[in-house]
Amino acid sequence: MSILFISGSEIFVIMLVVLLLFGSKRIPEIAKGLGKGVKEFKKATDEIKKEISDVDITKDIKDIKNNLEKM
Repeated sequence: MSILFISGSEIFVIMLVVLLLFGSKRIPEIAKGLGKGVKEFKKATDEIKKEISDVDITKDIKDIKNNLEKM
């Protein structure tokens, strides 16, 4: 298993340090908070993508063209 060029032993050491720093009772709370943060980030990016895809640029171009012709 190679996540971002980190070996299994390095992942084990990182998890051990996290366990020592936060304790076994706080880790689920931290994981839950991180999960909510990732979920909100994905939701925000999906909304932005939807707004971008919903834009009707041809209508805007026609409106600008009509306004220029009126001048």
